[in-house]
Amino acid sequence: MNSDTAPLWQPGPDELTRSNLARFATAYGFDPADYATLHRWSISELDAFWNAVWDFTGVIGERGDIALERAGESEMFGARWYPQASLNFAENLLCGDDTRLAVIEAGEDGDLRRVTMGELRALVARAQSGLRRLGVARGDCVAGILPNNVDALVALLATASLGAVWASCSPDFGAPGIIDRAGQVNPKVLIAARSYVYNGKRFSLDENLALVMKGLRGLEHLVVTADEPSPLVACGVNCQTWKAMCDNAGATLTFERVPFAHPLYVMFTSGTTGLPKGIVHTTGGVLLQHRKEHMLHCDVRPGDVMSWYTNTAWMMYHWVISGLASHAAVVLYDGAPIVKRNDGLDHGVLWRVAEKAGVTHFGTSPRYLASLAEAQYEPGRLHDLSGLRSVLSAGAPVSAEQFDWLYRAVSKDMMFASISGGTEIIGCFVLGSPLHPVRRGEIACKGLGMAVDVLDERGASVIGRKGDLVCTEPFPSAPLTFWGENGNARFHAAYYEARPGIWTHGDLAEQTARDSVIIYGRTDTTLKPGGVRIGTAEIYRVVEAQPEIQDCIVFGRAIPDDEEVVLCVVMKDGYAMDDGFIARLRSEVRQKASPRHVPRHVYQVSAVPYTINGKRVEGAARSIVAGKPVKNLGSLANPDCLDEYAALRIEEHA
Repeated sequence: MNSDTAPLWQPGPDELTRSNLARFATAYGFDPADYATLHRWSISELDAFWNAVWDFTGVIGERGDIALERAGESEMFGARWYPQASLNFAENLLCGDDTRLAVIEAGEDGDLRRVTMGELRALVARAQSGLRRLGVARGDCVAGILPNNVDALVALLATASLGAVWASCSPDFGAPGIIDRAGQVNPKVLIAARSYVYNGKRFSLDENLALVMKGLRGLEHLVVTADEPSPLVACGVNCQTWKAMCDNAGATLTFERVPFAHPLYVMFTSGTTGLPKGIVHTTGGVLLQHRKEHMLHCDVRPGDVMSWYTNTAWMMYHWVISGLASHAAVVLYDGAPIVKRNDGLDHGVLWRVAEKAGVTHFGTSPRYLASLAEAQYEPGRLHDLSGLRSVLSAGAPVSAEQFDWLYRAVSKDMMFASISGGTEIIGCFVLGSPLHPVRRGEIACKGLGMAVDVLDERGASVIGRKGDLVCTEPFPSAPLTFWGENGNARFHAAYYEARPGIWTHGDLAEQTARDSVIIYGRTDTTLKPGGVRIGTAEIYRVVEAQPEIQDCIVFGRAIPDDEEVVLCVVMKDGYAMDDGFIARLRSEVRQKASPRHVPRHVYQVSAVPYTINGKRVEGAARSIVAGKPVKNLGSLANPDCLDEYAALRIEEHA
């Protein structure tokens, strides 16, 4: 067997018989060893499949008799799921015995705060009472500027319990970035921290809050999660502390049940190509998709502990907290993933938290994994990870070498799953499962209920060739609309215009003969030298393996009738880029990717532009080098670094 396709991990007897997915398959008449047939049923009998998910996962609420109403016989856009249903999102998450562990709060110091379900319900009841006093009711919008802690989770759940809509921003967003997001939804109440801690330093938010308050319309109340009120007493709205709002110790928790399609979250895109799009997600769609993904694909069981390094604005935060509905505990970590200490970088903070908390499902990103591998940090050797059953990664493609590193440095006996979907669907198109072997560089399977395919420019399904990742049948977590004027039209144009009746997601992908999937990056960053589409992930895989390189970014530059590949690299301390190094690098790319992947230009830079959520922004670099403006600098964590890229354009044309 080819070493590249030999499994790194295979399901054992427990996964094949006692996993949630195996039990689900058996309960509905399928052989757990025949996932292909189960998947075909899940996308051809949508009503039966999603009803089965509702029942098997124990969704709390009234389902009704109708699962799906289509807008047209072959139309995805406008499909209505469970039009007779009635449920509440918070009611489904705040489930189980009072004594069960619900939340583990952690920070850079490694100290843990454990919160039981009974304690969490009491906190949500008090916050619900306070929001109700402020006039928040079904359909109103509440926004948060909060770190990843218990207060943020309580605020979200209290909002959802009332049938109100939640929109969040991370506190490390600048004021323009917050206004671009929260300003779209005109919240009735804004709940904000006055400071946050990152890399051992405390950062004040008062100045940003002052600017944000000037930029929001229709705001009635500001609530600050601090012991003292914000100094913004003259901002024209009522201002109070979180403690004062939550002062009703005898509050009784109630749940306002809403229709399946009732708005739950407004999630925002990165906004690097313009104003961030406000994506409206539905109560039932979020819950049902997450219940399926957690229970069936991730095998989350009662008593498990789920963690994901994320901030409160990224969809993975919303994804992981839904684990409460599976009777799992969730870890809320606030701080840096790698902390600067007096004696150097501390790569182990998240793993010490995982060890103390007994994490079973550890969520991360390729960039973090690369940092650990570079530092030769081996979590499996340095920490007791005996409870770990799964590592999950999102945010970018995971290279084959990172698969190898995980099974060498973390654990040989775990399911690793690279998962891919997006903010647009608040879930996954492709991911892993306890019934699938793990092969390096591949995403194990298409999600149940997700009619995923890869189409070429003709619209033909292709195997073993790159094409557009699409979905050809409706699914519950498709957005309700885009927030704001002409929301439906903008939503349709974004995902259905390219192929009428088919969701075109915007990923360059390949499906294998065994129905696994490889993601090569976003199509808006896809390179096309000589008219052939290639993914940036293939170049990153080679370049990031070079020991001299700290970081890199690759993008295309238009030339007459063609496109050339541009690579910018950040060199590690002590290394310099010279002609010999560039020649060796190009040779590596030619041999390990293809001649078409070889960069025409290689430049040394001091930094790579990233979003606040930690994603490379190839589009920003490409625009600057082409002499075009970057439309939304507020979405970047380090916009100043783009000055270097502007100089590259001057250098090229000098």
